[in-house]
Amino acid sequence: MRPEILNPLFGETQSLKGVGKALAKPLEKLRLTRVKDLLYHQPSHWMRRKRVDELDEIDVGETIIVEVTPVDYRSGGPRSPLRVHATDKVGNFISLTYFGRNTGWPKKLLPLGEPKIISGKLERYGDELQMVHPDQVLEPNQVNEIALVEPIYPLSDGLGNTRMRQLIDQTIELAPELPEWIERSQLATKKWKAWRESAVSLHRVEGEDASERLAYDEIFANQLAFMLVRASNRSKKGVPIRGDGKLRDQLQLPFELTGAQKRCISEIESDLAQAAPMLRLLQGDVGSGKTLVALMALLNAVEAGHQAALLAPTEILARQHFEGLQKLLTGMPVNLAILTGRDKGKMRESTLMGLADGSIDILIGTHAIFQEKVQYRNLAVAVIDEQHKFGVSQRLMLTQKAALTPHLLAMTATPIPRTLTLSQYGEMDVSRIDELPPGRQAIETRVISDGRLAEVVDGLERHIAGSGQAYWVCPLVEESEKSDLAAAEERAATLRSRFGDQVGLVHGRMKGPEKDAVMERFQSNQIKILVATTVIEVGVDVPNASLMVIEAADRFGLAQLHQLRGRVGRGSAKSNCLLLRGEALSETARARLTLMRETNDGFRIAEEDLRLRGAGELLGTRQSGEAGFRVASPEQVQEFIGPATDDARLLLDRDGGLDSPRGQAARLALYLFERDWGVSLLRSG
Repeated sequence: MRPEILNPLFGETQSLKGVGKALAKPLEKLRLTRVKDLLYHQPSHWMRRKRVDELDEIDVGETIIVEVTPVDYRSGGPRSPLRVHATDKVGNFISLTYFGRNTGWPKKLLPLGEPKIISGKLERYGDELQMVHPDQVLEPNQVNEIALVEPIYPLSDGLGNTRMRQLIDQTIELAPELPEWIERSQLATKKWKAWRESAVSLHRVEGEDASERLAYDEIFANQLAFMLVRASNRSKKGVPIRGDGKLRDQLQLPFELTGAQKRCISEIESDLAQAAPMLRLLQGDVGSGKTLVALMALLNAVEAGHQAALLAPTEILARQHFEGLQKLLTGMPVNLAILTGRDKGKMRESTLMGLADGSIDILIGTHAIFQEKVQYRNLAVAVIDEQHKFGVSQRLMLTQKAALTPHLLAMTATPIPRTLTLSQYGEMDVSRIDELPPGRQAIETRVISDGRLAEVVDGLERHIAGSGQAYWVCPLVEESEKSDLAAAEERAATLRSRFGDQVGLVHGRMKGPEKDAVMERFQSNQIKILVATTVIEVGVDVPNASLMVIEAADRFGLAQLHQLRGRVGRGSAKSNCLLLRGEALSETARARLTLMRETNDGFRIAEEDLRLRGAGELLGTRQSGEAGFRVASPEQVQEFIGPATDDARLLLDRDGGLDSPRGQAARLALYLFERDWGVSLLRSG
């Protein structure tokens, strides 16, 4: 249960004075739904104002505070701005300009002949001095109410900066004094203030190091929670698994295992043989053979008389795994089953019975495999594919599906830099497949202007005429599936006008059977060109597809581009990836596309993606159900992850753990930053 002292910070923003339904909407757009969200809403920059007695050309470009008197209103028509002509104390002229149809409120704000204090950026318009939409209009006796240095916040439509400041002032009043959880020497070295003082300084003192202190708090809480998970896991009783190798020896593999695969298999086997449940992350680039490594772990469990499960984030990916493993296990005494949300009736009941009586050895599926009604006889190993789609709380949920905690192997095809591995998978040991199987060809990547789209389509025609297949990924138009879908439908229609029924379309709003039917036709080469939105996993292994076209590639992150490119290059034919770009490229977009052209190395790409784009975007999606880092920037994560991890370790190993005074304070940090997966372990801590 959350400590009472923190309750005011978890109140809804609608509990604040002046926040009704109308204001709640723009706050929600900014993900500011609770008091503490506002407290941690950092200024994007600071406005500096200059108080002047007279208007002067020398101040053009500055934000000034000056007293003026309105003398005239001018408007050239319904589409022209309203200009309020005014003079300062010595008669210098300025035009206060207001755009918009409603000209009534500026006139009420600035009555003719009445002196007012105004604040805003002084500009030159022709031969006149001008101020567009003054940010403050007050009575002369209120001049001291205008801040000379003011924090400027990220905003959304319907929410101005003054209103935001008023709301944040309310949250500061609600912020309690909290005991110190940071180690003393760290505080002294950094000269950081106490938590509440830092929270206040974040909004009231420009250039202070309050942001650093608050970012460190978040990272510290994150790392402490991970350590609690690791400690809790090691104290649990699992099932030591030592298979006899009979099933693994029967596998007829299409190629020799790489040295990296053999090393990872050995690390996993060593973990499985221990009584403490395994918590391991398996990293591997696209096409590096992670699934085969995972299969060895699944078969190890079956050899020892236990059950195993593989969880995929989407139905498409689950069915792909099922079909792929079925082929590898042909003729072997292993009962493989699949369970997704689409499976109903007798088929579902049969699967549930097989799990309960132990006759099913390995289950493949989506989230459905961990629903309450799904009971296993003796689940001992669970594998999660595409780990970045699942949060820590979902990882821990798996441990509740067996009498003894099952061993857990998480996989990701997105290579992750060390900093992020530590900050997002800190409870796990890490294995890395850092070489590709022999015979895999490098994918040739070219960057092409979208002005040459007609040439690309001509090339596509030659490609499919030579029996090839291709993916065409449509651009991320904006953050709405509807927009992406519209772009995909338009592109599919354009391509169908030339290629007819050889073009298929897949998007996230299609129903499962409809989507599977299109995928099946693509896999069987009935469809030559698969147009897809970015909201789905293009997770189909089609070796004959050797061309990938990504439209508006400059809008994507490096990791996303690398993932999409990895859908080709799976067969013996030479594969190509065409990145279509717009004409106006930012420096960051240009750097991304250049790197994609230069290398196929996912680990190098991941490190560069972190540098260019930031941690929140690197994995392609935020962890499902997790808070993520709201306060700490990617740069701060990189700077403080090491010291914060050491600090958390000192607390647990030297400073008396969670029962010490510092430990009691650290509990507050865990609740404050919603590391619930650590908090849930405190009851026994």
